[in-house]
Amino acid sequence: MIPTLAAIRFGTGLAPDIAPPAGADDLLQALSGPDQMALIVPLPGWAPRMADLQEIARLRRALRDDRSLMDEFDTARQGMNRAYYRDLAATLQRAAITRDGFRERLVWFWTGHFAITEGAGFLRRTVGGYVEEAIRPHVGGTFASMLRSAVKHPAMLNFLDQVRSAGPGSPRGRRGGGMNENLAREVLELHTLGAGAKYTQTDVRQLAELMTGLTQDRVGAFKFQPNMAEPGAETVLGRSYGGDDPSPRDVDAVLDDLAAHPATARHVSRKLARHFVSDAPPPEMVRAMTEVWARSDGDLIAVYAAMLDHPAAWAADLSKVRQPLDFVAAAIRATGTATLLGAAAPADIRRRVADPMARMGQPFLRPPSPDGWREDARAWVTPQGLASRLDWAMDAARLPDPIPDPRAFVDTALGPLAGSRTRFAAQAAEDRAAGVGLVLAAPEFQRR
Repeated sequence: MIPTLAAIRFGTGLAPDIAPPAGADDLLQALSGPDQMALIVPLPGWAPRMADLQEIARLRRALRDDRSLMDEFDTARQGMNRAYYRDLAATLQRAAITRDGFRERLVWFWTGHFAITEGAGFLRRTVGGYVEEAIRPHVGGTFASMLRSAVKHPAMLNFLDQVRSAGPGSPRGRRGGGMNENLAREVLELHTLGAGAKYTQTDVRQLAELMTGLTQDRVGAFKFQPNMAEPGAETVLGRSYGGDDPSPRDVDAVLDDLAAHPATARHVSRKLARHFVSDAPPPEMVRAMTEVWARSDGDLIAVYAAMLDHPAAWAADLSKVRQPLDFVAAAIRATGTATLLGAAAPADIRRRVADPMARMGQPFLRPPSPDGWREDARAWVTPQGLASRLDWAMDAARLPDPIPDPRAFVDTALGPLAGSRTRFAAQAAEDRAAGVGLVLAAPEFQRR
């Protein structure tokens, strides 16, 4: 049972031709090694996506004087739109073929923790680049390194309106530029200490002033703008940062202290346990993770190890509901259909997975707020969401060639977790596609 739980609860599911991890040691050993999926299924980072945006902007301006550029402009714009579907296909491919599923799941978790919603302007079809360079390289490092990387990334600075935030005493601020507290507030409430922790509006204000100057240049790269930075020291949680010569190192210093704060350790440890193990994780599990966080200065692999070391991590009950990305990835992995995604046109990716995921309630890279996706089962067990899952499962069952025997597929997809009703349904189905679809639609497959 342990290997099955390792694959389903902490990875991207069982696969017909990939052995599941033997247990916690296998999960952590793979995570400690190189990121093979980033090499096998590469995706561009932020800078090339910004270059594409700049080229589209250049062509749009040039069109005012030269309408013959319309075809070139349309080609560039369509290429940019295709990037969104390429990112989704690559995300699912990685999950479907990896032997390091824990890494993929952690990337999804941390992308939700440092949530950014794909949208307009600099965030149009580019958020995948933020995930690739601000989140993915840090899932096996320290929380402090990930916090600095995510909070100071141009994508986050855009999303939370930090790029135009000027200190009231700065040269830009004295000319009328306003200060924005969004980033400071979300760093304290969502990214580190958590809602209800002991901080005040004054801490938010002081942190916002310390963060002024964090912005981007015209091509979307990170930039520190001294004439937007509030001069003088700021006091956050009783500690003074900065001085007469503002620097982004002052922001690094406060982020490092926030990363090591006991409230951050509790908040993020509980969030990890809630995501992977239970909507109501055992307090002793969270306590053990928090203690390891303090001893290791937020070494994430050590914190994951503390979670995996708790008996509740390996309870046979499947108490968590797979979110749509998790569900779709696990189905593609179990049916061995990842290669179809690699060869699919953007319109097919949209029809096969992007639109169905949206109907299930989780449009790719578009969380509803900076708080990310909801964790509780009730958010995902809705009439419309379940109906969409069932419809998609029956369609996905027709894709493998040849379609597997459902009597064997039930073990491929669920192993010993398959219940008697699911086994009977697979055996009694009128044809192979219906049987495979019934396994993918089974209650056990919706949970982890």
